[in-house]
Order: sequence, then C-alpha cells, then structure tokens
Amino acid sequence: MRQGYLVIASGVALGLSLLVSQPLALAKDAIKIAVVTHGQSSDSYWGVVKKGVDDAAKLMGVDVSYDAPQTTDMVAMSRMIDAAVTQKVQGLVVSIPDAEALDKSVKAAAAAGIPVIVIDSGEDEVQKVGAKLYVGTTSYFEQGELAAKRLIAAGVKKGVCANHEPGNLVNESACDGFKKGMDGNGDRMEISLDPTDTAARMNAYLSAHPDVNGILALGAPPAANIVAALRQGGAISKYKIGNFDVSGDTLTALSKKDILFSFDSAQYMMGYLPVVMLTLNAKFGLLPIKNIYTGPTPVTAADVDKIAVLSKKGIR
Repeated sequence: MRQGYLVIASGVALGLSLLVSQPLALAKDAIKIAVVTHGQSSDSYWGVVKKGVDDAAKLMGVDVSYDAPQTTDMVAMSRMIDAAVTQKVQGLVVSIPDAEALDKSVKAAAAAGIPVIVIDSGEDEVQKVGAKLYVGTTSYFEQGELAAKRLIAAGVKKGVCANHEPGNLVNESACDGFKKGMDGNGDRMEISLDPTDTAARMNAYLSAHPDVNGILALGAPPAANIVAALRQGGAISKYKIGNFDVSGDTLTALSKKDILFSFDSAQYMMGYLPVVMLTLNAKFGLLPIKNIYTGPTPVTAADVDKIAVLSKKGIR
C-alpha cells in the first residue's frame, strides 16, 4: 500500500481550496467539461461524486455535464465519451472500469487535444490512453488485500469476497487482492444488487461453507443487502464484515457494529478536484503532474458521528 497518499490528497485539496476561494471571472459558457462514469448519480456512491462535480462547477463558473449509462453498459458509456469529443469540450473526466471496451474512445478524446482525467477506476490506463492523471483511491487489488488483512486481524479464519458486479474488472481485481491477502483462506462469490437474490445466494453459500466467518462487500448497497440478509436469518453475529464505500446505511451498520469497517474513498474529491483542475488548465494551462490519491481511509464505529454530518450534506 502506498504511504502518504492521504497527505498528498489533503495537501492538494487545501491548496486548491485556497487558490479558488473566490470564483474565477469566467463567462458561464466559456469552458465546458464533460464527466462520464459507469455509475449513475442515483447510486449512493456516485451521487457523492456528482455532488463534488456540481459544487466545483458552481464555484468555478463553468458548464459541466454528468453522464452515465442506466446500467453497467460499456457500449453506451463509450458512445457518451465519443459525444463529448464531438462537442469539443475543454476537459473530460472519465472512469475506466473496462479498459478493453473504453480505451479506444478515451484515446480519441486525448488525440483530439482534450485533457482527460481518470477517476475511480483505470489508474493503470492513464498513460496508455494519453490521459493527464488519475484521481481516486489506490488500486482495488490493494484495497482487497488490505481488507483481508484487517479481517484476519479481527479474527477471521476464512473469508469470501462478494462481488455484486461480476465482469466488472475493478471488482474482480478487488476479489483477487482479497484472496491474496487471505493467504489461501479466501474465496469469491457472485451476488447482485437485488436484496432477495442476494439473500438467497448468501444463505446458500454460507450453508455450504460453514467455516467462513468473514465477508467483504464491494459497495454500500450490496453491504446493506448482505447485512439485511444475515439479520433476517439471525446470523449477523457470526460474521465479520468489511466493506468499500460509505453511505447512510453503512454508517448505521457501523454504529451497530454489524459492519466492522468500511473504506472511505472520499469520492467527493473525485468529482470536485478534476473540475477545478481542468478549469485551471483551460484558463491558465495548469495541471498537477502526479496522480492524486483520495483514499482509502478505514472508517469504524468511532468515526460515525463525525462522518454522519457530512453524509447528510452529500459530501461523504
């Protein structure tokens, strides 16, 4: 795990906040920036990203669009990226959950002279596609490995990584890291975002694997579904649960100690910082020269009250 990324991210955020404490004198439509991700703004995770996008757009006085397919659809997403190129935007922010499906479109944007910032997923693709930098957490593989080690420290002997988006290369990588971190005592399984389906799959898996006492969820909605399923079956106390991302449901589960920890990606910064940076680039030709890491920060029951205030504001 890289050291110092939180300091770097905090320092950049502070520096930028000081730099743009007053809105730049820009015409409303002078600068257009497009944000294209694989996550809908209605999702608890991506809603925070969009909140960051919207706040930065308002502060900087620029026109920013946010687009995402209704479901995880790489073909639709690539078309949205292509549309941004056609519109000749002055900056593009994009997540890359599937490099094979999206690289061509992102490369075309860079080739057209549009500065691209990658967020959330696709750090390894930055140089390949001609993007400028990456803003997001360390790799999901590293996070999966770190989550496994935290669960082991909490007493987990055997654990399973529950993937709610099978085929999403980022999630698959997280489960790979989890299995490595569990040192031969880790497994993976597929669930969905449907609560009933998740309950059925979890109950079947855990019945067939009675030695499993640890579970890693890869997002706030699936974590809530897993907790609900285990509570309904009266088995919640038997398992240590780790999770990626923070939401209102996650904070409630943390406060009840249904979830042991959740990795906060600080995704508000993933939306906010690229809009600020691309505006500064369009205005002054300024961009950071290195990737910016926003997390992960482990959140536990001790952090709930502090983060709940920001969660209600859509910032955490």
